[in-house]
Amino acid sequence: YSDIIIEREVLMQKYIHLVQIVETEKVAANQLRTQLEDQDTEIERLKSEIVALNKTKERMRPYHVYHENEDPDIKKIKKVQSFMRGWLCRRKWKIIVQDYICSPHAESMRKRNQIVFNMVEAETEYVHQLYILVNCFLRPLRMAASSKKPPISHDDVSSIFLNSETIMFLHEIFHQGLKARIANWPTLVLADLFDILLPMLNIYQEFVRNHQYSLQVLANCKQNRDFDKLLKQYESNAACEGRMLETFLTYPMFQIPRYIITLHELLAHTPHEHVERKSLEFAKSKLEELSRVMHDEVSDTENIRKNLAIERMIVEGCDILLDTSQTFVRQGESSSEHSSALQQIVSYLINKPACLL
Repeated sequence: YSDIIIEREVLMQKYIHLVQIVETEKVAANQLRTQLEDQDTEIERLKSEIVALNKTKERMRPYHVYHENEDPDIKKIKKVQSFMRGWLCRRKWKIIVQDYICSPHAESMRKRNQIVFNMVEAETEYVHQLYILVNCFLRPLRMAASSKKPPISHDDVSSIFLNSETIMFLHEIFHQGLKARIANWPTLVLADLFDILLPMLNIYQEFVRNHQYSLQVLANCKQNRDFDKLLKQYESNAACEGRMLETFLTYPMFQIPRYIITLHELLAHTPHEHVERKSLEFAKSKLEELSRVMHDEVSDTENIRKNLAIERMIVEGCDILLDTSQTFVRQGESSSEHSSALQQIVSYLINKPACLL
């Protein structure tokens, strides 16, 4: 009895499965029937369209026959009329184009494009200068510092060049972006390039802050005959065109002011409703802010160094010059005969430090 019950359950499951299959097939059959009806409807619609097109073609045939049988003189007159209409349209378009070329807006756009082209040329030259600085000076001196008898130490190389290589890589990317924008001329979009450049300009702060110190380290290294001889050999390279290392180290100092001038000229020839105007104004304000910060830092650093240099010249020293709040005004020569008088002046200044301001 148990075996029969189990077989009955198995048969019942098979029966339920078959019933489900039958229901599924019925649904599929209904779907196929619906598709067939839709296709029949589409066929009827296409037949009606073909009939309508044939009727249209039949109505147009007399028109073509009329043109084929048209008088040759009428054809010539219509051809002349068509030529005159085309000439009048071209003449009107030429007048419109000439008026725009002579308009203030077109003149402003020409000047703006010229500024961009000059910017690309200047950037190409600047990248070339950085390339010479890195490949003709930095990397050879870095290799020389690793020799058995190094004419310069790695610390001095880092102090002289600091992040020059990073600046070169940054401007190579910026230069490639400029060339890509020029390739899409007359559509020139520059604001996004400055958006990429602005966050990276903090490396210029480090370079500018270190510039005076790098020149001092370079001057001290030149006292070594081996280094001076090696440096003159590098400077004699044809790529340097007779320029000294100090010249190449100075080029990055003027790049930020050059960008500010370029953006100022661009904004002068950019309409107020231009899509890039706000972005260019933002880039200009950020560069001006960075330029002011770098100028203040350079002035403060230079002031401290000059005060320290004067302090070292005084025999017994002068603590008041070590105060960073003192401002350097002028430095003059003093002979040894006036050392006592100088000491009296220094003692007076110690009592009245405001006189240095």
